[in-house]
Amino acid sequence: MAVAELTIDLGALCANWQALSAKSQTDTGAVVKANAYGLGLDRVGTALAKAGARQFFVAATEEGAQLRDILGAGPDIFVFSGHMSGDTDMIRDNQLTPLLNSIDQMLRHVEALPGHRFGLQLDTGMNRLGMEDAEWRALREIALAQNPALVMSHLACADAPEHPMNQHQLRTFTDMTDGIDAPRSLAATGGTLLGEDYHFDLTRPGVGMYGGLPFAEAQPVATLSVPVIQTREVLPGETVGYSNTWTAEHPTRVATIAAGYADGIIRTMGQEAWLWSGDTACKVLGRISMDLIGVDVTELDEDPDRLELLNARQTVDTLAEWAGTIGYEILTSMGARYQRRYIGA
Repeated sequence: MAVAELTIDLGALCANWQALSAKSQTDTGAVVKANAYGLGLDRVGTALAKAGARQFFVAATEEGAQLRDILGAGPDIFVFSGHMSGDTDMIRDNQLTPLLNSIDQMLRHVEALPGHRFGLQLDTGMNRLGMEDAEWRALREIALAQNPALVMSHLACADAPEHPMNQHQLRTFTDMTDGIDAPRSLAATGGTLLGEDYHFDLTRPGVGMYGGLPFAEAQPVATLSVPVIQTREVLPGETVGYSNTWTAEHPTRVATIAAGYADGIIRTMGQEAWLWSGDTACKVLGRISMDLIGVDVTELDEDPDRLELLNARQTVDTLAEWAGTIGYEILTSMGARYQRRYIGA
């Protein structure tokens, strides 16, 4: 195989969802936006539905329509961006539930689709999406009279349990929603791990299902194996890669592998990154280029056919630390050229 192979363990993914569900003891949805965090909406959505998920969350109406085609009638599909101009037909035809973010969206929805399901997003301090307190107070009784399917907000700092913003947002959300009959949701993965005070009626895990932090107990979901195109002996004083950033100090066996930043292997991780051949770690040499990476395979007994970048030893969060980013970006940047293989269905 001439391209890198991304193996996605659907069994591990569903086990992670079930483990997070068990922590909350409430209804548990699943966030599958951005093509299920880059791992494939069709296979991931189907697997989670078979595992018992009945509430799904996507970012945009177009994603919701795609997911409805995959899942068919039945599961709830919530759209974080709400009811945008031009979305009406797609929301109606695919029985999507927009999470309305403003008075303008509320008016658009009830005028265009009277009686159609909707939810509400409230801003509890993140200043990203949702109605602020004054807007909510003006609309609250009118909105609640139309029986929203869900009232939700989103935590800004849930991956840092001791951060005071968590308690602030919890108090704000409780104050804004106390006494309502509609189901409430505040917790994604991080909020689920903060404890039952944050769970309300529905949790909606995302990155933890896919094997990412802050769910440290998660089973690894993705493995990335990259083929070796060529190996060569590099002599002392010779360099590898663009800009001569690595110079050999002793004879070094270098493998050139078939992946690069065009495949989501972020260029800035090069100085820190390693790949694996069995139990042996192999250092990346020089700069990561668009399609190719040089790797030191001197310690191996024989030239490898493939090397692993993602595996049980180094997760998406390991790669994220090397690149100075987060596991979400690593997952959602997984290249379109990868051959995807699914196991554990």
